[in-house]
Amino acid sequence: MKQISKEWLNLALTDIKSCEKILDDSFLTNIVAFHTQQAIEKSFKAVIEEYELGFIKTHDLIKLHDVIKNYIEFQIDINILKQINETYISARYPGDIGLLSDGKPTIKEAETFYNSANKSIIK
Repeated sequence: MKQISKEWLNLALTDIKSCEKILDDSFLTNIVAFHTQQAIEKSFKAVIEEYELGFIKTHDLIKLHDVIKNYIEFQIDINILKQINETYISARYPGDIGLLSDGKPTIKEAETFYNSANKSIIK
């Protein structure tokens, strides 16, 4: 594996480890959601680097997934991926970070996001 791909995966792992520390805190479910989005994005970008698919400047998980899906199979539900994708806020305004369209994720949703993100990390 290329060094740059490993670096992307190590960064993704830091997001996953961060989630593990706060997963059971109902006050921080939006932060878990945000870090799961980041972990998946970084994992997808590791694949893009590994297969030299070009520089893709987006945080959109659906677009990134479309680029890599023919190169590697991730065990992730596309509907959950769409939900996680909603949690990235480009402007990073306070109060919006890691929120879904219907508000802050529940602990159960945060756990689902975490489990999906954890599966996206190539080990």
